[in-house]
Amino acid sequence: MAHLQGQLVCDMVAYEGADHGRVNHFLKVYAYARTIALQEGLDCQQQEILELAAILHDVGIKVSEEKYGSGAGKYQEIEGPPIAREMLNKRGAPLVWIERVSYLVGHHHTYHDVQGMDYQILLEADFLVNIEEGGMPLNDKMRSLFKTQAGKALLCDLFGG
Repeated sequence: MAHLQGQLVCDMVAYEGADHGRVNHFLKVYAYARTIALQEGLDCQQQEILELAAILHDVGIKVSEEKYGSGAGKYQEIEGPPIAREMLNKRGAPLVWIERVSYLVGHHHTYHDVQGMDYQILLEADFLVNIEEGGMPLNDKMRSLFKTQAGKALLCDLFGG
């Protein structure tokens, strides 16, 4: 279903419009998530779900800003899942994928009770990009949130020791 990923990338580019920063952000998260997952050996279904979630993870920002005047993570987690569901339904994604992707979109700013490698990898990929973009400080607490070997290696290679 790789075509689904390509369709969703195009859908998200259209959705974000000329906001190149948001487009670049989700593309980087998608690339890191895919890379970490391939290194960690996720099965095909988990890989697909993770990649779809990485593409859609910030889909709730625009509505959050309109509705609450803020794109804060707690609002993204509220507003993102219904939009993700709609986009995935439109593209004919399997229901089990839609449910898991919606769950991940609705929890990608929740850093406790992480259940599943797809969830962990999505967090790590988003952390890598947020650190690089200056939206998150790199400190011992942040480092402790990385659990996968591939994520830790990328963190070390990108930001040192």
